[in-house]
Amino acid sequence: MTPAPLAAVVLAAGLGTRMRSRRPKHLHPLLGRRLLDWSVAAVGALGPAPFVVVTSPGSLAELEGSLPPGVDLAVQEEPRGTGDAAASARPALAGFAGDVVVVAGDTPLVTEGDLAPLVEAHRREGAAATVLSFEPAEPAAYGRILRDDAGRLRRIVEASDASPEELAVREVNSSVYVFEANALWSALARLDTDNAQGELYLTDAVRHLADDGRPVGVYRASDPRVGEGVNSRADLAAAGARLRDRIVSAHLEAGVTIVDPATTWIEDDVAIEADAVIHPFTVLRGRTVVRRGAEVGPHAVLVDAEVGEEALVGPFCYLRPGTVLAARAKAGTFVELKNATIGEGAKVPHLSYLGDAEVGEETNVAAGAITANYPHQEGRPKARTTIGRNVRTGIHNGFEAPVTIGDGAWIAGGSYVTDDVPPDSLAGFPPRQVTKEGYLRGKRND
Repeated sequence: MTPAPLAAVVLAAGLGTRMRSRRPKHLHPLLGRRLLDWSVAAVGALGPAPFVVVTSPGSLAELEGSLPPGVDLAVQEEPRGTGDAAASARPALAGFAGDVVVVAGDTPLVTEGDLAPLVEAHRREGAAATVLSFEPAEPAAYGRILRDDAGRLRRIVEASDASPEELAVREVNSSVYVFEANALWSALARLDTDNAQGELYLTDAVRHLADDGRPVGVYRASDPRVGEGVNSRADLAAAGARLRDRIVSAHLEAGVTIVDPATTWIEDDVAIEADAVIHPFTVLRGRTVVRRGAEVGPHAVLVDAEVGEEALVGPFCYLRPGTVLAARAKAGTFVELKNATIGEGAKVPHLSYLGDAEVGEETNVAAGAITANYPHQEGRPKARTTIGRNVRTGIHNGFEAPVTIGDGAWIAGGSYVTDDVPPDSLAGFPPRQVTKEGYLRGKRND
């Protein structure tokens, strides 16, 4: 039997006043993504269609064009509660007949592994609605799951409306649901604001269905932290730590050595191959790739960089977007590389900045090197510095782009290089560049 179609709604219209920020809560950064993006990714793994994110007018401009393909936006014009937010998605789901997953956009710990069995349980029981529940260490402000004597869901009571006896219940609402579409719309139409916050609660839609005698289920998550939401800066930090632990654990299981997991921050899109070593206080961001046997850190920051097999990224190193460190290459202590390719076996050992540069195989860039690649004329693009194979630069060299250093050349210490240096030449000698073309040919063993 073909399962019913599946749609999804992510609720991300709350203002998040407890964040004490001009930025809407759902747009705060969290381990390389916005808070909302974690929920969108989890729901998107189910392949729902339609897929709608409900947002506030103030967030619309930032979200337009920044969500995955196939995700539509709906706007809750006024903050009238979660029930009204869910109802705001109805025009985007017009004519849809099937099941609707509804997820709060501030629950970044929910994964596809939590949502898929929830949907399966909902369909297996033929339920009008199914709620994902969990039992956190501190139930605090979560809505309580109230059952009848037979264990069936009777209603969900928000903490602000609960009696002391109800607050003693440990099982709470994760703000994740599956509804049969027509049941959802009919229940939402009956909501009222007779509650402590004067809002339209989505939880009351579940109560209406239960009161009607419709089958309403509860699926309890195995992880007691899965439904933890983010309402404050402290919650955001705690969620980041939980996500960090998950990501680090996955890399450890895959054969990566992470010397101190508690001080290592790795974003979700980072790829690390087995036998790589990540030292303490290292941050790997964006689409960084660390190949087999490479060693990174401690105190290194890599953003959208690629580190080749058995390459070395030393302490206090910053690899910025576009950097490629080939096999056996080295970027050492206090080195910053940006949009630079360091060839196989090449070394930039310490105290250097190379931006918009190519460094050839087995070249050694001595301490204090910089590339000066800003154009002299406004509006022109940055130029590149090309340093060939087996080049030896001196200490405190500057390279004014565009400039090319040929294979096998040497640069004298303290030199500022403005003109191309042919292969096997000796150049530099401040205050003005002098080039002894071919000087090294036959005078050293390569």
